[in-house]
Amino acid sequence: MPIPTSTDAVLATLGAASWPPPDRRQARRASALALAAYDGHTRDQGTPYLAHPLAVVTILRTELHVTTPHTLVLGLLHDALEVTPGIADRIRTALGDDLVEQLRGMIPDHRLKQRAKCPGDEAAWRAKTLRLDDESLLVRLADRIHNLRDLQNSPDVRRRERFLAALADFYLPLAHDARSRTAHLNAAHTVLVSAYESCLARAEEEGPT
Repeated sequence: MPIPTSTDAVLATLGAASWPPPDRRQARRASALALAAYDGHTRDQGTPYLAHPLAVVTILRTELHVTTPHTLVLGLLHDALEVTPGIADRIRTALGDDLVEQLRGMIPDHRLKQRAKCPGDEAAWRAKTLRLDDESLLVRLADRIHNLRDLQNSPDVRRRERFLAALADFYLPLAHDARSRTAHLNAAHTVLVSAYESCLARAEEEGPT
């Protein structure tokens, strides 16, 4: 699938055409910021980075049935500060302090500081994740869903193993415990479990690499 390279194309992925005018204006700013933040960056899989947040937005809209503009904008920009830390001031100016702080709350501290992972960082990240509000957690679970589906394309076997271990050990129990809080979180739990089981089944069919 071609990756959008224009603000209008990103707006279409957000489904912003039906939003109220103030939300459409915010969405246009957010789309321009996403294009700037993710431009020139690629994922471990070798794909343009923008494809990932757009996939997260699509999961939120089509599988978790999210219609709230702010949540979809959050999904679009959820990795922006990690990929391009210097974009924070532009996001703050265009979309406000609260969104920047919400985004910061969704990113491990060592990545915000652009340093290598150290002992204790994983525990700190899990504690930080447990403090997320329902909206931020929903976006983070949509992020896990897409990462899980895209995992087979990663060339790093150890990364795949770490991802699956963290999912089983932390994210699946977290999604299970949160499922009663909102209908969206309940849907996220269902989709995440299904994606996890499909990943395991595919790995079993393929055998050891």
